[in-house]
Amino acid sequence: MDLIQILQPEAVKVVTSASSKKRLLHTLADMSADIYGLDPAKAVAALLERETLGPTAVGNGVALPHARLDEVDHVVGCFMRLEKPVDFDAVDRQPVDLIFALFAPTAAGVDHLKALAAVSRTLRNPTICAKLRSNSKPASLHAVLTEMPASSAVA
Repeated sequence: MDLIQILQPEAVKVVTSASSKKRLLHTLADMSADIYGLDPAKAVAALLERETLGPTAVGNGVALPHARLDEVDHVVGCFMRLEKPVDFDAVDRQPVDLIFALFAPTAAGVDHLKALAAVSRTLRNPTICAKLRSNSKPASLHAVLTEMPASSAVA
């Protein structure tokens, strides 16, 4: 699955400051409401519930929060680059500045996993992360994330 299939250009945002992980999840839920028409209360509840199972920060300043919702009919994503990293309970204890959230249908087993794998492969690539961190224009960030198939994004 290529990221261009799940990430709309409008779903990319640069955030100058965020007070906490919980606030970021609320911002992601609001983005999903504005762009994909999801219920923000359900989206944030699903993201918070997933975080109770274990943090979705994977290390190296990257977090991949994800949730399943009845109201979405295909996997969609939102991306945020933070100007000031925030503690996200990462496994390496490093604060997070690159966040790619996924929202999948409740019954989207394989598609959800394929999307999560594609995002993970992309954001494990140090060259891509460096480009994302050195850019502050949402259109440019979207281009970096979607410029190559995820299968080619392996570091």
